[in-house]
Amino acid sequence: MKFAAVLNRDGGTLRNADLAALCDRMCQTLETAGHSLSIDVVAGKDLVDALDGATSRRSVDIVLAGGGDGTISAAAARLMGTKKALAILPAGTMNLFARGLGIPQSLEAALKSFTDGEIIAVDMATANGRPFVHQFSIGMHAKMVQLRQKMEFGSRLGKIRASVKAAWATINNPPAMNVTLSIGKAEIAARITGIGITNNLFGEGHLPYADNPAGGVLGVYVTVAQQRTELLKFFFNMARGKWRDNQHVEIHQADRTVLKIHSGSSKFRAVMDGELVRLDRETTVEIQPGALNVLVPASIAKAEAA
Repeated sequence: MKFAAVLNRDGGTLRNADLAALCDRMCQTLETAGHSLSIDVVAGKDLVDALDGATSRRSVDIVLAGGGDGTISAAAARLMGTKKALAILPAGTMNLFARGLGIPQSLEAALKSFTDGEIIAVDMATANGRPFVHQFSIGMHAKMVQLRQKMEFGSRLGKIRASVKAAWATINNPPAMNVTLSIGKAEIAARITGIGITNNLFGEGHLPYADNPAGGVLGVYVTVAQQRTELLKFFFNMARGKWRDNQHVEIHQADRTVLKIHSGSSKFRAVMDGELVRLDRETTVEIQPGALNVLVPASIAKAEAA
């Protein structure tokens, strides 16, 4: 197969990596297995242009994206609905979409899995037409990301520390929003501190990612916790994947949901796959079944087919 790799040198763990050595290993690993590979190492500001270039090349079978969650989301958005497949080099802090696909978390193991990997179709989701692979969220998560962006960190560990500080600040001063959420024929009006709408339901007992990336549903997680003890329990359970243990979280599923904001939306933001975006007064979120081809380890493809 013909791979076109785009590595975001400013993204995730790649910012501190020996990229020349990594590129040499990538070429050796894939070319020894009979594949061809071209590599573009780009700055974050040039990422979109590089991805557009890779996806537009007719000879390319697989676009290999390396970086954090934002990089992977940007690549997936350009491959959505095409015959080309996405391969993920997991170089982010959490790599949640990659985890859901069964991609090994070390760069070396991920590269090795590409040599005999297989292509499967998985779901994506859209928010007012904009694609995402993991989650669209408002409220606490968005505020936490806004606070974290004001902090300086230069490593994965530094980002984790900044996230903890931002989470604590959010717990001490949580946002509250009046919303209406339409799920199927039901309409929920509530004052919430957070809503996460996910590309398939999160699994239980681990970090928040979908066990079945082709389940064909949105997961809708509505958080109404407001007191500090309630919020602490929410964050603790979320980190352990114990969603159903939290009495302040309502869980729904649907193929389409409409979110309407009744609070002053201009002061709030949303987060899509880890990136802050404008929050519209009304957002329609829809699942897009089988919209993305991905390269996964052969063992994962066999398990999906079974």
